[in-house]
Amino acid sequence: MNSPDATALSLKTLPARVAERLFGPWVRWVTPATLRADALAGLLGAVLVLPQGIAFATLAGLPPEYGLYTAIVPCIIAALFGSSWHVMSGPTNANSLALFAMLSPLAIAFSPAYIQLALAVTVMVGLLQWLIGALRLGVLANFISPAVLFGFTSGAALLIAVHALPDLLGLAASPGHGAGAVLVHVLTQLPNAQPAALAVGAITLGVALLLRRFRRDWPYMLIGLVVATALAWLWSQWAAGGTTPSSALRTVGHIATPWPRFEMPDISWAQASELVGLAFALTIVALGQAISIAKTVALRSGQRIDANREFRGQGLSNIVGGFFSCYVSCGSMNRSMPNLQAGARTPLASVFSALLLLGLVAVSAQLLAQIPMAALSALLVLVALSLLDLARWRQLFGLSRTDFGVALATMVATVTIRLEIAILLGMLLSLMSFLYRTSRPAMRSMGFDGRGLDRQFVVIDTPDDPEEPPHQTLPECPQLKLLRMEGEVYFGATQHVADILHALRSQPNPQKHLLVMAKSMNFIDLAGAELWAAELAARRAMGGNLYFHRPRPEVIRMWRKTGFTALLGTEHQFPDKFTAISTIFGKLDPEICRHCTARIFWECKTAPGADDPANQPTA
Repeated sequence: MNSPDATALSLKTLPARVAERLFGPWVRWVTPATLRADALAGLLGAVLVLPQGIAFATLAGLPPEYGLYTAIVPCIIAALFGSSWHVMSGPTNANSLALFAMLSPLAIAFSPAYIQLALAVTVMVGLLQWLIGALRLGVLANFISPAVLFGFTSGAALLIAVHALPDLLGLAASPGHGAGAVLVHVLTQLPNAQPAALAVGAITLGVALLLRRFRRDWPYMLIGLVVATALAWLWSQWAAGGTTPSSALRTVGHIATPWPRFEMPDISWAQASELVGLAFALTIVALGQAISIAKTVALRSGQRIDANREFRGQGLSNIVGGFFSCYVSCGSMNRSMPNLQAGARTPLASVFSALLLLGLVAVSAQLLAQIPMAALSALLVLVALSLLDLARWRQLFGLSRTDFGVALATMVATVTIRLEIAILLGMLLSLMSFLYRTSRPAMRSMGFDGRGLDRQFVVIDTPDDPEEPPHQTLPECPQLKLLRMEGEVYFGATQHVADILHALRSQPNPQKHLLVMAKSMNFIDLAGAELWAAELAARRAMGGNLYFHRPRPEVIRMWRKTGFTALLGTEHQFPDKFTAISTIFGKLDPEICRHCTARIFWECKTAPGADDPANQPTA
C-alpha cells in the first residue's frame, strides 16, 4: 500500500507518535480518500456478517444476537491493535463448531449456564493469545510455509463455495456441518432448487464481474448486492400480485439490534479448571486460523505481518469481547478477502463495519431483512473463485512436486477435517520435507576446467546422487580427493554424509587424502563433529589425511568445543584452495606421482616423472 502525501490527516486526540505506537503506522496514511474507501468496504462487511453472525451463533449453541455482538466488539479491537490492515475478525464457522463440540458435554446449548461458560472460555482464550504475542512466540507462525498457506487458502475457498451452495440454490440449510455433508445435502435436494434463487445469484455475479472488469475502482460487490436485492424485491412484488403463486426467496429476515452489554462471566472455580484445557484447544483453533488468514490476505495486499502484534490484537479482542457478550472470535476469510477486494485501505474498514452493523440493524432493519441469501452466497462464491488460483497450482506442480504435495494435502485436509488440524498437518508435512532435504546435503567432486592460467574449479560429479550424470569429464588426482560440502552436517544428515564418505574410501585404489571445501558447510552439531573425527581417523588409518578449506567460524567454534581442532591440527585448515593444494602436494606419494597421467596441479610439472612422455596428460 502506497502512503499518501502530506494531505494525511493528523489525529487530534493523541499525538501522532503515540497513536502510531499504539495502533501502527497506518494512522499516518489516513486521508479522506482512504476513509471513503474504508467506509464502502466496511458497509459490505457489515452486510456480509449479518446472516453469518446469526448462523454461526446458532452453530455455537448461542442465541443469534451473540453472533452479532461478536461481529462488533472483537472486530474493532482486533483491527486497531492487530497487525493486519484488512483482516476482519468476528464469529467463524470453525470457532463456532469447536466451541459447541467442547462445551456441549458441560452444559445444555442455549442455556444460561452454557452462555456463561462460553463467555468465560473466551476470556481465557484471549489471555492465552495475548501471552503468546507478549512473550514474542509469534515466530511459531514462520513454520507455516507458503505451500501450506496456499493449500489452506484453496481449501478455505472450497469451503466457502460449498457452504454457500444451499443458499445459492434456495435449499434448506444442511443438517450436517462438514463440507461432505453439505455436498450430499445439495445433491440429494437438487430437484428442489429454486430457479428464483439461482437467478438472483446469477444477477449478483454478473453485475459484480462486469463492474470488476470495466469499473474496478467501484465497489462492485456492494453494487451487485444492491442490484440483486432491488430486482428480487420487484420480482417478489410482481409474483405476489400475479395469478400464479411462487416460492418466496429466503432473505436475511428480522434482526434484533445488537447492542453489546457488559457482563461478567459467572462460573465457579471448579468450572474454570475444566475450561483451561478447552481454552488451550480453542486457542490453537483461533490462532491457527488468524495467522493463516492474515498471511493469506497479506500475500494479496503486499503487507508485512507482525505475528506477535497480531496475536496480541486477537487476544485483546477476545479478552474485551468476553466481557461484552462475545464468544471466541478470530479473523474470517470470507469477510477479510471481500474487505480487501472491496478496496479497504486501513483497519478503519473493520471499525466502520462494526459501527455500520449497529447502525444498519437499528435504522434499516426492514430493508436489510429483504436481502436475499442467494445474493450473499453469490458474493461468497465470487470470493472463492478468486482464491482458487489454478495458474499457481500448475506453476507449483512444475517447480516442486514436494511443495505441490504439501499444498494438496493441506487443501484436502482443510476441506475434510478441522481447520486447525489441517494447518498443523500442513506444517508437519513441510517440516518433514525440509528435514528430508537437509538430511541429504550435496557433496560434489571438484576439478579444474582446463590447464591454463585462468582455469576455474568446476563440479565433476555428485557422488551422493548416482543417478545424476557427471557434470564434466575431467581427470582427478589419484591421491587427493577434492570434495565440496554444501549444507549442514547435523544429526539428521550424518548418516547420509557418512555413507558417501565410506563409499569414497571403499573404491578400488581410493584417494587417501581428502580436501573438503567447507565454506558452504554452515552448521554442524555434536554428531557432525563426531562424524569428521571418525573420518579423520579412517583417513589416517589408510595412510592419508583430512583437510579443510575455509571452514566457517561457527563450525570452527564447535570443533574447538568438542576437541576436534586439537585432533585435526590448525595446519590442516587453509584460507584458500591453492595454499591448501601446494601444502598437501608435499605429502603425496612421489612414486604414485611418477606414473600419474592426470597432472592436474601446477605442482605436477615438477613432480617425479614429469618429463616422461608416457605420463603427459592426454588433453
